[in-house]
Amino acid sequence: MSSRLTLISHASTAAVRASAFPLDEGIEEPGRSAAAALAGRFSSLGLVWSSPAKRALETSAALNLDVKIDSLLRDMDLGRWAGRTFNDVEATEPNEMLQWISDPASTPHGGESVEMLLARVRSWLEAPERLRGRNAAVTHPAVIRAAIVVAIEGNPASFWRIDIAPLSIVELSSNGRRWTLKTITT
Repeated sequence: MSSRLTLISHASTAAVRASAFPLDEGIEEPGRSAAAALAGRFSSLGLVWSSPAKRALETSAALNLDVKIDSLLRDMDLGRWAGRTFNDVEATEPNEMLQWISDPASTPHGGESVEMLLARVRSWLEAPERLRGRNAAVTHPAVIRAAIVVAIEGNPASFWRIDIAPLSIVELSSNGRRWTLKTITT
């Protein structure tokens, strides 16, 4: 049985523009317009899931997608760093930032590790409904990076080597036994 999964990164937000760890913010107007311009591209999809985050739900609405909310698609929990800029965390907690980027099992922010995120995304991809037809999910760059690492059976450290911009589209396919990365479009 073959299937295709389209992963769509949420539209731009103030946190993206400020290089900050996200909170549950909505999308910015330019991002909403860019998403609306892509709306017709996804008319032939079967099931479509979304993260419960406001930015993913607003992106789904701008894309004119009827979605089913799935909490496994939520963004990476960044604990006490949520809402702070990368520069602020790097300036005040340089050792913790280095630890987080170099050790996929670390949680210096008190939230979720890269390894925990990879396990969550792996379990989401393995659900039987993901293995039927042409489906999609609107989610976050971290979740999409994790899906790519899982699909290519990459090393957890490779998570940091993948850049996913707002409204990036990643296509994965499955033969029912394994996932394959097909395309990345930005």
